[in-house]
Amino acid sequence: MIVAVHQPQYLPWLGYFDKMRRADGFCFLDNVQYKKNDWQNRNRIKAAQGWQWLTVPVHYRFPQKINEVTINNSVKWGKKHLQALISNYNRAPYFKQSLDIFEAVYSETWESLSDLNIILIKRLSTALGLDQIPTVKASDYDLREDPTDRLIDICSALNADTYLSGQDGVKYMDMAHFKQNDIQVVLQDFKHPVYPQIFEGFQTHMSVIDLLFNCGPKSLEKIEEINP
Repeated sequence: MIVAVHQPQYLPWLGYFDKMRRADGFCFLDNVQYKKNDWQNRNRIKAAQGWQWLTVPVHYRFPQKINEVTINNSVKWGKKHLQALISNYNRAPYFKQSLDIFEAVYSETWESLSDLNIILIKRLSTALGLDQIPTVKASDYDLREDPTDRLIDICSALNADTYLSGQDGVKYMDMAHFKQNDIQVVLQDFKHPVYPQIFEGFQTHMSVIDLLFNCGPKSLEKIEEINP
């Protein structure tokens, strides 16, 4: 069994979902330290002038964990994000088919950043055809603090013999320790596809919603074409 682990990000990019599709199980690493000005509360969408940020305002005090960070709802961020999607993607071929995901989520009041990210990732996964992959939260398990030990504990809890890591994983993981625990480590080698976008000039590393609005039911195929 292959397990992938990643922090719950806001409207993640394509590589995040490529990791999910390659795994038999996926764990949201929600109980590690929150990174300010990272991908956990913001991401990018295509715009007429290149791209723009969509940022969820948060209340954060170091060293809070991701699942401890709350959303600053004194700012009407949900309405702002929905309007940004409408303004930038209303002419995209599959805009209407996916808009209901965001209308539903942004109509609710969210207190937890982690909860918001996870529900969006799950709904986007369903839109991509990845809803068959079971997901769990790291905070539901008793895990050790050391980064490598934490990952080994997650693999053990899910009865996995293979851990699917991002390319940067080798920078902090103790590979020998995985081997000692009979867990194989496989590195993701994601290649970014080129696909039709609105506005001139192709922009890579946008949120996955850019792919969904432009390619609809063929979105996963676009990822799989160059990532067999």
